[in-house]
Order: sequence, then structure tokens, then C-alpha cells
Amino acid sequence: MLTTFGESHGPATGGVLDGFPSRVPIDPAFIRAEINRRNPANYPFSTSRKEEDEIEILSGLFEGLTTGAPIAFLIRNKDQRPEDYARLKDLYRPSHADYTYEKKYGIRDFRGGGRSSARTTVAVVAGGAFAKSFLAPEGIRVSGFVSQIGPYRMKDDLTFTETSAALHSPLACPDDNLTAEMLVFLEKVRADGDTAGGVVTCRITGVPPGIGEPLFDKLQSDLAKSVMSIPAVKGFETGSGFAAAAMTGSRHNDRFISSGDSIKTESNFSGGIQGGISNGMDIVFRTAFKPVSSIGREQTTVDREGHEITYEGKGRHDVCVVPRAVPIVEAMAALVIADHLLRNRATHP
Repeated sequence: MLTTFGESHGPATGGVLDGFPSRVPIDPAFIRAEINRRNPANYPFSTSRKEEDEIEILSGLFEGLTTGAPIAFLIRNKDQRPEDYARLKDLYRPSHADYTYEKKYGIRDFRGGGRSSARTTVAVVAGGAFAKSFLAPEGIRVSGFVSQIGPYRMKDDLTFTETSAALHSPLACPDDNLTAEMLVFLEKVRADGDTAGGVVTCRITGVPPGIGEPLFDKLQSDLAKSVMSIPAVKGFETGSGFAAAAMTGSRHNDRFISSGDSIKTESNFSGGIQGGISNGMDIVFRTAFKPVSSIGREQTTVDREGHEITYEGKGRHDVCVVPRAVPIVEAMAALVIADHLLRNRATHP
């Protein structure tokens, strides 16, 4: 289980991983590389905020191996500018969590959204890197890519397997021609003072059949819960997803076939999960992200007193957060798969 802490413009963010197994080799360079994949400096149309994102591992690691104790880590914020947000303390920004946080807690951190900021996801990526380190020796790989930005979308993302190409793309999209169209589109969006959303497709390979639970903790339910906790996520679907509503059962059914010493399905509309339990096929899901709420245009909103005012978003904001979200989606998925794998071993040794 991962617990995170910290705010967007506080001194640091970090996390604690409980229940992590002992004697798992950890490569600090891999952990740093995963965190760096989220850094905005790697992508065009991202915030100009420059954070070093150096991780300090405080506990749970000794001589390169996990000890079984809680793994605690810290990532300091070095480029925070809380003074940039003083003008926002008495107004509610459109589509932000300002109003809801204040109604729930009676107070809110207006410095970049505080706890609701996507800055806190750096701790999720770090936790996911540890989970990936546990899953790799098991032959399980989690990989994601951008399959859509605005109206530009890959047509074969659910069956696409060459996901490593996304690592070398400026927008984390493995389709070069589509990337070129996306870049032109985003340039226009930026010039208009606007923002864009998109979709991340994630594929998990090597998960054995039998992982998951039959009811409240179904594998797809836990994946959905964790992925939907990422800021700006508005949708989640596994396998055929919403397209299944337009299909017939004879078209949608995944026919079982023999493949050597194993049983597989001829198609994978189930997205690797049936009855809440993995069936051994690749687990595939999509995550939809809304356009970034901070835009460089004038908007009307209200202040604490209910007075209508005009507000224009200023500061360091992404035009499109989707490429940076790929390692966050992967991290959430890795944490869920690792948790279910350990749970399955505990109940079915």
C-alpha cells in the first residue's frame, strides 16, 4: 500500500510503501529514470516549472535490497513559487478543486491547488517504480503510451504492442505521423490560450491467470479506482470498453483456444480480465484526461462572497498534461498488480 504526502508548493512531497516484500533488488538509477519520465522538461507544451525531482530513500532499503520494512522516500520541491498564487486565495477557479476542498475542510491551500495539484503524483511514480522492480523478475511489464490528444487518435491502440516506441516520442505517442499532427494541433491550442485533453492506453503483459477477486475487489475495479484518483482523469475503460455496447455477443465473445501447453483467447475484448480475475491475456485499458483547467483566457467566476469576477489564468501551466501522465498511469497500474499478486500468494500459496 502506498501512502503519499505533500503539497504543490510545500517543502516536499513523498510517500511510504507498506507491505513491500523483502529481498527485492532495487536499482536507484531505475527509480530516478522512472521519476524523470514525468518531468515536464522532457515534453513540449508542459509547465516551465523546473524541479530536479531527486529522490531520497529514507528507509526500507539495505545493501541494494528491500528489507520488508516500510519504504519511505522524499522528493523536495525546489522551484515552488507560492507568491504567484496569492491573488487566487479568495476566488474559485473554474473546474479546479478550490470550492470543493474549502467546503469539505473549511480551509484550502491556494498555492497551486495544494494537495489537489498534479505535483503530488511524483510520489506515485516513485512508488510505482518500486512496484515495477518487484514485478519485473516475475515477467510482468507495464507500459503505456498516448493514443489520443484532442481529436487525433490511434485506431489500433488496443492491439498495438510496440509500446517502447513511445519512450522516444516528444508526446509519448508511438505513431510518428500522428505525433506530427498532434504537435501542430497543440501549437494552435497554445496560441489560442487554451488547453487540450487526451487518452493514455496502458498494456500489462505477463500477468498469470487467476489474479484478482470475484466481487468488490475485482482487478478492473481496483485498476479503475487507482487510475481515477489521478488528477484530471475523467474516464476509464478496459478491453472493448464502451464500444462493447454497440456489439453483439457473438462478435464480442472471446473464444478460448489451445496454444501449446496453455489456454488463451482468440480475441481480447475482455482486456485480459473476466469475472474480475486475470485470464492470462494482456491487460489493456484506456484512461481519458480532461483539458487542463488553467487556461490563458479570461473567464468569469465568483469569489468567497459570491460576487462575480473576471479571472485570467496566469502562471506555469501545461497546455496538455497527457504525455506526462503516461508514467503516472503505469505507476498506478503497477501498484495494483503488485498488490493483487501478493494477495493471491497469501491466500493461494
